[in-house]
Amino acid sequence: MPNEEPRIGVYVCHCGLNIAATVNVDEVVQYAGSLPNVVVARSHRYTCSEAGQEMIRQDIRQLGLNRVVVASCSPRMHEATFQNVLASAGLNPYFFQMANIREHVSWVVKDPVQATEKAKRLVRAAVSRVRYHEPLSPRREDVTKAALVVGAGIAGIQAALTIAEAGYPVYLVEKQPSIGGHMAQLDKTFPTLDCST
Repeated sequence: MPNEEPRIGVYVCHCGLNIAATVNVDEVVQYAGSLPNVVVARSHRYTCSEAGQEMIRQDIRQLGLNRVVVASCSPRMHEATFQNVLASAGLNPYFFQMANIREHVSWVVKDPVQATEKAKRLVRAAVSRVRYHEPLSPRREDVTKAALVVGAGIAGIQAALTIAEAGYPVYLVEKQPSIGGHMAQLDKTFPTLDCST
């Protein structure tokens, strides 16, 4: 599949009025449809809804899409949702890219013309990026249940103590010959005037 010509579907979400109140969604869809390797570009009121997900699934099957871009909200919120859509349609879930046009555009750019242009740029970037995605598969790795803390200043010492108190072995590494960082260089500390060391 990596040598296969990219066939990209782009889906722009209205997110109710969260995006559509500021971004001209139809204009972004039209622009996305003109980008190289984009086979289909559509909008949906709520792309994350079951109807929106089914639209993407059908396009993957009927149009032979092998890459998907969704321009909507934060990947933190729905990236896994759309990766599951790709997987359920028989496509590797990592052939997916998300463009955050809610938090990064409509919620911070008040001018509709500027917001629409920024949304187009983010969609163009996502389309460009998804072309280079390769199939991935999850794997399990053994983990050593220990921690390495680099830097034995105040923060490093506290982190090492907290981890050790939780029952894990800790390796504390410091490049200087003594620990304490900048705090060890002070004579007294405020407000108690205690010795810093």
